[in-house]
Amino acid sequence: METTATRKLIDIYTEMTPNPETMKFVTDVMLFPNNSADFADEGSAKEAPLATELFAFPFVKGVFIMNNFVTITKTPDSEWTETIPVLREFIKNYIEEGKEIVSKNYSTSHKAGTQDEADIVKKIREMLNQYVKPAVEMDGGAIQFKSYHEGRVELMLQGSCSGCPSSMITLKAGIEGLLKRMIPEVQEVVAEAM
Repeated sequence: METTATRKLIDIYTEMTPNPETMKFVTDVMLFPNNSADFADEGSAKEAPLATELFAFPFVKGVFIMNNFVTITKTPDSEWTETIPVLREFIKNYIEEGKEIVSKNYSTSHKAGTQDEADIVKKIREMLNQYVKPAVEMDGGAIQFKSYHEGRVELMLQGSCSGCPSSMITLKAGIEGLLKRMIPEVQEVVAEAM
């Protein structure tokens, strides 16, 4: 029998996100430090044991893991009032048992800009890291730089941002406006939902 001395007890709470179909489950331990993993379905989660097990729940449609939180997208026919207690307890037990969250083999790939555009790409990344990412993470999502070419910035929306009704408004009115003001070479910002 496992004792509490060998099992680390954790706290977990939920936060609403701007996307009504997603909920952020925040823990007091780091799950995937300084990294993110976004899974749109069970097939894409083979390198993430926690996500794979979450997809076993019939109401789980998507899983996003980053730093100390898991953002879960539910099916439209399920209700948070019924699913939150089940998911909170499952995640709490999973982490307390010390199971692997994301495999060491998991890697993300991002296209880099051309050498001629390296300075612009560096400025874009700095602006995203300083002004955009912290706010997006507070809402249970993430935004990743994907590419820059001839004035067009392509970003990836993950977690609660993927499929969120307000994400395109945030993208165009907020992020695109900021980048255009601060980096004159930027003409357009587009997003790819994961």
